[in-house]
Formats: sequence, C-alpha cells, structure tokens
Amino acid sequence: MSSAATRSASTSARLDRAKMRKISTASVIGTTVEWYDLFLFGTASALVFNRIFFPELDGAIGTILSFLTFASAYLARMVGAILFGHFGDRVGRKSMLLISLIAMGAATFAIGLVPDYATIGIAAPLLLLTLRLIQGLALGGEWGGAVLMTVEHAPENKRGFYGSMVQIGVPVGTLIANVAFLLVAANLSEADLLSWGWRVPFLLSAILVGVGIYIRLNIEETPSFQKVRETGAKAKIPFADLMRKYWKQVILGGVATLSTGSTFTLLVASGVNYGTTELGHSSDTMLWAVMFACVLAFVAIPFFGRLSDRVGRKPIIFAGVAAEALLAFPMFWLMDTGSVPLLFVGYGLMMLAFSANYGPIATFLAELFGSKVRYSGLSVSYMLSGLLGSAATPAITVALLAATGQSSSIAWYVMGAAALSLIALYLLTETRYGNIDAVEAAPSSENLDAPAGTVESAEAAR
Repeated sequence: MSSAATRSASTSARLDRAKMRKISTASVIGTTVEWYDLFLFGTASALVFNRIFFPELDGAIGTILSFLTFASAYLARMVGAILFGHFGDRVGRKSMLLISLIAMGAATFAIGLVPDYATIGIAAPLLLLTLRLIQGLALGGEWGGAVLMTVEHAPENKRGFYGSMVQIGVPVGTLIANVAFLLVAANLSEADLLSWGWRVPFLLSAILVGVGIYIRLNIEETPSFQKVRETGAKAKIPFADLMRKYWKQVILGGVATLSTGSTFTLLVASGVNYGTTELGHSSDTMLWAVMFACVLAFVAIPFFGRLSDRVGRKPIIFAGVAAEALLAFPMFWLMDTGSVPLLFVGYGLMMLAFSANYGPIATFLAELFGSKVRYSGLSVSYMLSGLLGSAATPAITVALLAATGQSSSIAWYVMGAAALSLIALYLLTETRYGNIDAVEAAPSSENLDAPAGTVESAEAAR
C-alpha cells in the first residue's frame, strides 16, 4: 500500500467521534485528577503548610521552604518521565496511565494523613517531602501518556484540538482544588483549618481517582504504538535512543515550554501568596481570582488548540508567550491598586495569554518525536520545562519580594522566562504537518516546508 493510501486509511480510522470523545474524556479526567492533586499541594503551600510543617521559622523563610517542598516534585517528575517513558515506549501507553494515576492518588490521600510538626517534629516535613516526591514520579508519567492517548488517536487535522483537551485538565483540576479549599476555609475557623480542615480536600481526592481508574480501564492502545509493536521497532533503551537522536528537540522543547510553568505557577501559587501577604487580600479573594482565571482557561485552551490546526502551532504559541511577557508588569500594576475587580482583570488577561501558549504546546511537543520514543521525548521535554520554570518560581518570587519589596522584581522574572521560551521556539520547526504514526522520524521532519493546508495536500505535493 502506498504511503498516501496508508495515511488515508489511518485518517479514516481516526474519524470515529464517539471513540474520540471517550478517549479525550478519559485523558481529561485523568489529568484533572493529577493536577488537582498537584495544585492542591501548591495552594496548601501558600496558605497552610508554612505554619503547620515549618512553624519554627519566620514567615518568609517558612514559606520559601514550603514552596521548595512543592518544587521537589519537579525533580521527581523528571525521573518519572524517564521511568514511565521507558515503559510507555516499550509496553504501551494505557498501562502506564493506570499505574501513574493510582500512585498519584495514593500519595495525595496519604498527605491528608500526615501528622503536623507539633505532633512528630521534623518527621512531619520529611514525610510530606517523601509523598510529594511520589506525586512527582507519578505525574512525570501521567501527562505524556494522556497526551499521546489523544494525539495519536486523533484525526490528522484535529490533533491540536484534541491535544489541547488534555490541557484543560490543568485549569479544571486547579479549579476543583481551589473550590475544595475555599469551601473548607469558608466553613471552618482558622484554628480548625490549620488543625484538620486542610486535610479534607486531600482525602477527597480518592473519589476522583476512582472515577479516573474506572474510565481508563475501558480505553484502547493508540494506533501509533500498535504500529511500533507490530513492526518490532521498540527501542531497547528509549531514553538512550531519544538523547542520541533528539537531544536538541528535548532541550529546545523544554525551554520553549518554560514560560507555561512559570506563568501558571505565578497565578496559582506565587500570586496567591503575594496577594495575601503583601496586598492584604483575604485567602478567599485570591482563591476566587484563581477560579475565575481557570474558568476562562477552560474555554480558551481548546479554542487556541483548534486554531493551531488552522494556522500552525508555532504562531499561536509564540503569540501567547509574547503576551505573557507584555502583561507581566500590567498584571502587577492592576494587582497593586488593591482593587478586587482589577485583580480579576489582571488574572484574566494573564490566563488568556497562558492559554494561547499552553493550548497547542502538548501537540507541538508530541509532534517533535517519532513514535518509537515519543512517550519518553514528550515527557522528558515537558518535565524539563517544569523543572526550569514551575519548580523554582514560587521560591524565587518569595525571595525576590523579601529582598526588594517590589512586585516589579517578579514581573522581570516572568519576562525573562518568556524571552528564553521565544528564542527556543524560534529555533524549532513547525510541527502540524506529517504522519503521526512515523516510527523512526519525527512527523515534523517529513514536511518541513509544507504549505498551509491539510496533511493530504502536503502528501500530494511530494
């Protein structure tokens, strides 16, 4: 069968809308659970953990250490990306998704049971750190697998859209985490919140995990991995093959994605801390601002993902990163007015910029690698961005504020991260053309100069 005919048959097999709804729902629910767990920890780090796990330290240092515990998971995520990527490229996408979800849920539930510093002393933050590392290991494998389940199943002209559907798990998970924390905080005294109330959202994660496992048990392996398995093309050591052939894409992809982590972490963790400690807003006000921004992202992320199918991944991502840089100072100017409506405007504008950046980025990264090592490549590249951006952002911003007392220091940090991402993005090729089932070569390498249009038109031009 000719390459064009093979591609046509593959496209037809992917046009079952009911199947795609099922697969995208499974991926979204799974990533929602994962990011609920992750950012619940981030919210608790900003509002609670510095007082119950690091009470012997002054406010700024305690908050920095709390956020460094938050950041520790990003080191574990890189290890998880390599570990789960290895088995995801060797065994399959589906099994790794189930294992990562179970591990993440178990660790989050256990965090809700950890005694505080007053009860067991230094063992409390050590236990917290251990469970946080388990969360990181699990998330290192979860995200990449969820993206591949949708992107590798999706019709060729809708990969950007379906890849962005996985991404909405981030604002949805964050939204649920903040709603849970807000409800608990609104109905308890501060003493009860610090004593036991903060544990409730962590324990409730068991419900979401159960739903996610049930749905993921009923999804199929992706066509791309099936082709790898049928052709006997599995890499013996996927990470070694990845770094030998795609090391530039891994590094540049990670740096290009850097600003997504720094911007989102600014909104959901550093911004909450700044608003409460420096501007005097209540915790409830800051949580409402985060939830408002997450609702916007829920709509905007798939919109920009769909738009990337029409005009390309790079133009949309580039515009989003540039907007993040341009809005860095205006966001803090709006926040520093002390006006709650302007606080919401600042959060909303920055979240729209983030959505343009984040919506197409999953598909963009997936298309940088051949299916033989795609799980490893996608996961390692994305987790590298988290290590460079998300991990350090909360601690750095607290340290900058403590040293300068000026919100402008945080704005410069955001602009610096965006500048690095723009440079790396410029050095990478457009990826929306090509055959996603290509085993050895990245889809983007097949049609680097293809004109705007469908993959079929690029194939016909050969």
